This record gives sequence, C-alpha cells and structure tokens, in this order.
Amino acid sequence: MTRCLTRRVVPLCGLLTGLLAGQLPHVTAVAHAQPSPTRPRAVADEIVRQATSARLGNGSSLSDVAALSETDVWAVGQEGIWDVWQNRGVVTRWDGRAWTEVGARGDVTGVGPLRSISAVSATELWVVGDGHDGVPYIGKGGRGGFDRVIVPPVRGGDWLRAVAAQPGRVVTVGSRGGRSLIATGAGSWTATIGPAGALHGVALSGKDGWAVGDTGSRPLVMRLTGNGWKSVSVPAIKGGYLRDVYLQSAKRAVAVGGVFHGDEGIEPLILRWDGKRWTKDELPIAEAELYGVTGDGEGGFWASGHDPARPDEAFLFKYTGRRWEPLRGEPATSQRTVRLQAVTRIGDLTMAVGHVLDKANRYGDLVETFGPVAER
Repeated sequence: MTRCLTRRVVPLCGLLTGLLAGQLPHVTAVAHAQPSPTRPRAVADEIVRQATSARLGNGSSLSDVAALSETDVWAVGQEGIWDVWQNRGVVTRWDGRAWTEVGARGDVTGVGPLRSISAVSATELWVVGDGHDGVPYIGKGGRGGFDRVIVPPVRGGDWLRAVAAQPGRVVTVGSRGGRSLIATGAGSWTATIGPAGALHGVALSGKDGWAVGDTGSRPLVMRLTGNGWKSVSVPAIKGGYLRDVYLQSAKRAVAVGGVFHGDEGIEPLILRWDGKRWTKDELPIAEAELYGVTGDGEGGFWASGHDPARPDEAFLFKYTGRRWEPLRGEPATSQRTVRLQAVTRIGDLTMAVGHVLDKANRYGDLVETFGPVAER
C-alpha cells in the first residue's frame, strides 16, 4: 500500500537505463492514454517505459511498493506461491540499476508472504505479512535486513494486510475473529477492535489517518481522530469493498476497490474524500479489479489493477483532473494474465508491481514503469 511521500524530480534517463538491466523480453509493452487539454502538468501523457522483473524465484509475486527516491524503491511479496507451508516472504530494493533482495529475520519457521511495506526513511521501513508460526509477521529494518518486532496486542490467528508508518507512529490493519483490527505503535502498542469485517488499506499524513476495507457486504472506512479510530459514513454500496487508500491532505483522499456482482463480475470502485464526505466516482469501464492507489501530492492519482476484458495487458486508471482514464500496455504475444497489485509515484514516473500468470498457471513477479511521452 503506497503512502503519501514527498514528490521528487526523477532523472528519467538514469532510471530507465537501470531498468533495462532487469528486462523481461516477453512482457515489454507500450501504452498510450488519450490526451486531455484540461489535465494538470503532473498527469501528462504516459507510456509504459519498461516492463521488468525483480528476478525472484519460482512462483513469485509482488504485493506492495514504496519509494523514498528514484534510487531507493522497496517492494515486498513472496516466492513459492502454490506451497502454503514452504512459501517465503521477500523484501527487495531497487537502487536505480538493479533489484537486490534484503533478508527478513526473526521467525525460526521462516517468514511467510509479505503483503505491505511503508517507508519512513532509508533506515526505518516496516513490513507486515504472515509468519509460518501462525502469528502475523511485523518487521522493521533497512538495507541491512529486517528483524521481527514483537507486538503484544497482535496474536496468533490475527490477520494483517497493510501498514503505514511516519515518524513516531506505525499503524497496521487487518482482522481478528471476523472483526476489523487496528494495531498502533507509538512507543507502546495498542489494539483497536472495530466493526465486523476486515481492513485492507491504511494511510497516514500528519495527524490524519484513514483505514479502509469491508464489512463482508459493504465498504468500511475508519478515520483517525483525537479520540482514536472511528467509523465514518460512506456510500451504502451492496457488495462493495475497498482495498487501498491514498491520503493527500485533510481535504483530499482516494480509496479504491470493487463491487462484487456474482457471476456478472466485479465493478471497479473509487471513492473520493473532499474534506466533508466520501463520494463515488464515475468510471469508464464497467468491469475491472482495483488493488492499489497512489498520488503525486498535487491532485494526480493512479490506481492499479486488472481488466478481465484485456487480461494480458498492464492496466491502471489515472485521474486527469476531471475524470479517470485507463492506462494500458500492448497485448502480449502469448497467453498471460497481468495483475498490478500496488503502485507508487516517483517524480514524473509511475511504478506498479504485481505478477504475470502464464497459460501453465506459473507466477512471475512483474514491475511496470510508466513515464511521460518523450518530447520531440
């Protein structure tokens, strides 16, 4: 789950040159967005600059990404996706030239799938996921590796999906026994048990915070206030759920997810906060899955996901100032399914991570980098 980060200018040529080192020839693609004369500069036309891989092992997938700068990007995921007992959580770092795996320690039975990462600084990053010992894994670290953090309010049987961190505060969300769970660390740790359901995304900025998920039948949103976490009103959308949230300011936030329509598929869902209420945005596609959302701090937003009508293409939505528009890659030359699970914004480039599933049901991790169209 990508969080609100300071926008930085990226040397385009340097980043793209480094990406070539990890290129996957069979997934290279180009995408074009339709021009809009009203869009702000920060959401200018973009193309897929490079489709690459973090070069993980067999059965790999990336679930989240966080960027400190164009030469300090972190992602988490797993290897051995089909083996429940032997799969392994992975933390990997992009230094502008190559991806390098960083160790995760503190569980003698091994670290299971990692689902979320949040970066405070180069020396303080937080990850959450599963421990093979049955207790959620919460880790803190940096380039030298990650160590497990023992959080007394989190226990065996709990499930953690996302983490957000800022100086002096860490929040991780999930579920416990069918109810939403929020664990907060600010020196000592506390746990908040919320309404029925589960939380899948969380974002912090200053004193503000949002957590999103679902009740099992409708979207669930909680807000950090002076009195702790409280449920807030959202559109009553039957079958709706939320998977991620991006917080730009007290008056601007975006949450993404979907509406389950049974055999008719999943309708993409985007809610926006204007400082007073959450409202549902109109989208140009009737069926798609959305997993992650990010922004540039200037009113531009990107949501990553999967379009079942064109499954072999990389797929994102981007907000152009007035509407959401699809951003796609070219069709593949062989059968595959692309899912972009998370997305972050780095200067003028957008980086999304996820996986490719081929016709033999083999998973491979995927990194898609979108950038502005070159000027002529």
